[in-house]
Amino acid sequence: MLNLNFNPFPEIRTQDIVLRNLRMDDAPAVFHLRSHPEVLKYLDRPPAGSLAEAELWIETVLKGTAANTSINWAVCLPTNERLLGTMAFWKIDETNHRAEIGYTLDPEWQGKGLMSRAMQEVLLYGFHVMNLHGIDANVNPKNQKSINLLTRFGFQKEAHFKENYYFDGKYLDSAIYCLLRDSARL
Repeated sequence: MLNLNFNPFPEIRTQDIVLRNLRMDDAPAVFHLRSHPEVLKYLDRPPAGSLAEAELWIETVLKGTAANTSINWAVCLPTNERLLGTMAFWKIDETNHRAEIGYTLDPEWQGKGLMSRAMQEVLLYGFHVMNLHGIDANVNPKNQKSINLLTRFGFQKEAHFKENYYFDGKYLDSAIYCLLRDSARL
């Protein structure tokens, strides 16, 4: 049985990373992430147009967490807890004990191991606290950095959908990666 109780919020702290709940004062950092061309390059969504849009997104995330339908962590360093990225479980499937993982990271912090450390902690939480059986990731097949992160933890490519997503005037491919609890490299 799944454990979908995110109240109180499950903050995760290690020596080198903090995964905490989003706050309204994260709006400028969220706006930066959701409007940065390098972050959006493979996410296939329009950029955030204003700080108000970032605030609305945070409100939506907090409602999902309160309703136990999704959980989204702010990825921070312990020194100042400024939001540098996000990592989430969403599309939670209670019947089949699965969820989809999603993440973003400020390009300034990419390539420094921060997302690997966050992924490690979030996967442990998903498998051992939430009791997920499988975790899925829907990735743009051109996003090699994301694919490298997933495969490092044992995610396997399960599908490649040709032109299954229409965005910005063109059809795009999607790759589906999956990690089962018993095959995770944690």
